[in-house]
Amino acid sequence: MWPLRLLVLGVLAAGTAEAQANSSDGFLEFSVGKFTYFLLSRPLPQEAILRHISSNVTFLLFQIHSQYQNTTVSFTKTLLPGTSGTGSDRGLVFILRPEQTMCTWYLETKEAKPVQNMAIPLSYSERDPIPGGCNLEFDLDIDPNIYLDYNSFETTIKFAPANLGYARGAEPPPCDVSTGQESRWRLQYEVYQYFLPEGDLTEASLLRHLQRMAQVPQVKASAVKVVTLTADDKTTVSFSSLPGQGVIYNVIVWDPFLNASAAYVPVHTYACSLESGDGSCVSPGRTSTKVFSTVFALLGLFVCFFGHRFWKTELFFVGFIFVGFFFYIIITRLTSLKYDVRLVLTAVAGSIGGILLVASWWRFGTLMLCMLCVGLVLGFLVSSGIFFTPLGNLNVFRDDGVFWVTFSCVALLIPVLFLGCLRILNILACGVLGSYSVVLAVDSYAFTSLSYITLNVLRRALNTAFRGALLRAPFQTNDFIVLAVWGMLAVSGITLQIRRERGQPPFPPHPYKLWKQGRERRVTNILDPSHHIPPLRERLYGRFAHIKEFFQREQPAGERTPLLL
Repeated sequence: MWPLRLLVLGVLAAGTAEAQANSSDGFLEFSVGKFTYFLLSRPLPQEAILRHISSNVTFLLFQIHSQYQNTTVSFTKTLLPGTSGTGSDRGLVFILRPEQTMCTWYLETKEAKPVQNMAIPLSYSERDPIPGGCNLEFDLDIDPNIYLDYNSFETTIKFAPANLGYARGAEPPPCDVSTGQESRWRLQYEVYQYFLPEGDLTEASLLRHLQRMAQVPQVKASAVKVVTLTADDKTTVSFSSLPGQGVIYNVIVWDPFLNASAAYVPVHTYACSLESGDGSCVSPGRTSTKVFSTVFALLGLFVCFFGHRFWKTELFFVGFIFVGFFFYIIITRLTSLKYDVRLVLTAVAGSIGGILLVASWWRFGTLMLCMLCVGLVLGFLVSSGIFFTPLGNLNVFRDDGVFWVTFSCVALLIPVLFLGCLRILNILACGVLGSYSVVLAVDSYAFTSLSYITLNVLRRALNTAFRGALLRAPFQTNDFIVLAVWGMLAVSGITLQIRRERGQPPFPPHPYKLWKQGRERRVTNILDPSHHIPPLRERLYGRFAHIKEFFQREQPAGERTPLLL
């Protein structure tokens, strides 16, 4: 099985050089700038050799990658502190001595099964900056690695500052003696992000796409630059987590004085655990989420096409969203209940909120209050969509006060703009909100970035640290399809309801007034057939009596006289 797997990966890596694994000598031989696939097994470290190093090369960056299994790369055969790195994406910088033409590393793994790896040595000259050359935080003296940490809200990457390049045999430039243009403080750091195909969790795909993120020209051509840091900034960047979506990050350090660049070791994540076996990466949503979102989508689909005609159903839908959203935030921040319990409680609270909104309309008939709720929910979606664009990544919105005030103003603007045409506002809300519920349901079965339009706002409300995360999501084939379906449903629902309601009253009459007028009419008008209908209490008593008679034994008909002897 493993030889076959290796053969497949070798075919996918066509155009790259393969490692010349000499089983008799027990080492792997590499070439500069060439990717190599190989298997690592547990028993003994594997020696890696690079020969014929050019004299104009000052330092080498050797990096090794696997999908999720840990691999150790070391300068020495015996692991010593500060001479090795362990992980799924790790690398070492080797400063070359004068006249040195060969370099050696040692590779090993502690995994029980053989680990498929891909490695590449990269060469740099004395003009190029040294990634991680001014490391003061991590174990290695020179640490070119990017350290990644994630949770359900955000993914954070950290890296060590770089140093200026220098010739073989020379002393390295000091890191913190001065801050002038002749020191490492002139360096800039460009952070790049690259999305893997949606739903693709295969090892072959990951290793193939990592080849585009290892060298400076390929990184600039393939990935998107999301932020540029100076030497004065913290070497830490946060992104919104996308569970189940593969993402590769890399940092390019640039020397503007010499116009020279070098790349760190790229790092990848799926924001979930592939080795846990719980299916969290394969399936975007839990069973409880699928049930909740499916029922919610069916209700939303009904509202999308018939919401204005069935006014009370729409009010229940809006009240459910309004109360359920705030209730979920409160119980998540104040309690430590499990997700499934919180989802059930949210469904109950949302249902109560929907019933209360319907009851307030039935009893008091306050149209403006109901339309304010409808407009606010539509405004919430519109405001979320605006902050889903690159505008949401502006530094001014990192402040919670500025963000929430701006967000609320945009949400309030929608009901204000449609104050003179409430029926149009209601039909728009039915079409847009009802169709978006289908988008949320699709996300629980297949990944789509459009669900993060509202989920990012929910995350920010739940986690204060999320304000510093850069909001980026892929827009690939699935998203184009879901966007087309969303637009088609919204336009169809709005058009159908506008045509159907033409010539009809804008809104239904006040239900309580109709009920009260009907009751008074039945009391005063004896010619009204409903006047002769018994009161509700007598009708219920009659029903119970009928049910009671059903369970009683039937009495025999006629008269029977006992026989006299």
